[in-house]
Amino acid sequence: EEQADDNNSTECSEPGAMDLKFTSSRKYISISVPSKSQAMSPHIKSVDDVVVLGMNLSKFSKPAQFFICVSGVFMFYLIYGYLQELIFSVEGFKPFGWYLTLVQFGFYSIFGLIELQLIQDKRRRIPGKTYMIIAFLTVGTMGLSNTSLGYLNYPTQVIFKCCKLIPVMIGGVFIQGKRYNIVDVSAALCMSLGLIWFTLADSTVAPNFNLTGVILISLALCADAVIGNVQEKAMKLHNGSNSEMVLYSYSIGFVYILFGLTCTSGLSPAVTFCSKHPVQTYGYAFLFSLTGYFGISFVLALIKIFGALLAVTVTTGRKAMTIVLSFLFFAKPFTLQYVWSGLLVVFGIFLNVYSKNMDKIKLPSLLGLWKESVEESKSRTLSQTV
Repeated sequence: EEQADDNNSTECSEPGAMDLKFTSSRKYISISVPSKSQAMSPHIKSVDDVVVLGMNLSKFSKPAQFFICVSGVFMFYLIYGYLQELIFSVEGFKPFGWYLTLVQFGFYSIFGLIELQLIQDKRRRIPGKTYMIIAFLTVGTMGLSNTSLGYLNYPTQVIFKCCKLIPVMIGGVFIQGKRYNIVDVSAALCMSLGLIWFTLADSTVAPNFNLTGVILISLALCADAVIGNVQEKAMKLHNGSNSEMVLYSYSIGFVYILFGLTCTSGLSPAVTFCSKHPVQTYGYAFLFSLTGYFGISFVLALIKIFGALLAVTVTTGRKAMTIVLSFLFFAKPFTLQYVWSGLLVVFGIFLNVYSKNMDKIKLPSLLGLWKESVEESKSRTLSQTV
């Protein structure tokens, strides 16, 4: 009888669903938890899966994931920056920055719609009023940024984009009454000085420098600083997806820009000009929008797998490479003041990242370095004496 009981318990312990085994004297209940692949529907991906452009990065090792993400960020965003400057290098296109934003928003809406159709849950979770605010900020960010290229050199625009921390800190002080530590203040000062120095160099060597471009990119920077907080709050509060955010914010923004261009009579001249140069305008704009859409997918994957610290480091390196390629591929005046001011901005970015990750990054203190040098000199003197 004991042997039969042991056999029954062995049978019940095998993996499977809930099993009930009855004998003449005892009742055995065996409960087994199915694996993740058995429990989930084959049509639903695991929450741990990171899928970019239909490729599941979770199947690769960590070094392979890092290489794929970094390669995607550099490849798509470098092409994105090159095409953006290439479009504005077309003679006569500089006044049509808002029309380029309209075309870009149209392509982004189509890409978001296609991506939304490929996922299982197609419901809109975020309220329409919230999307109207996000769309307005998105129009301000991208429209003013594209329009500023009609007045500024591309490297100057990229340097301004690196300094989102400045309006964020100013808004935090005056709106929310925040207080920042010495590292954050030092980062903002470094970025501010680097911006001023870079802008002065641009105004000195560039004959077409216009203060209007500085005002436009500064307003775009302020909108960019606000939109991140609004998007993050909306997605966390209503559990919205990235594809939903892209579709509705850019489609509503498309309506905003179309209405604005129609009211200001700026639509007809832009359409007439672009119809004469379809490849240099619509063709490049399609590739420009496609690479930007793909690039942000790799950035989000990099943040999810490796964290924001490494993602900021990679994107900062990408922006530096974009500036270098801009000077190589497009003829423009150059001065060493660009280098020193750019390095000052990069140092400010490093201080900002260090401030947010002080518990992960342990930098040696000056006192510790001095003690190490004293101990090293003592040991060297002792060894010489011996």
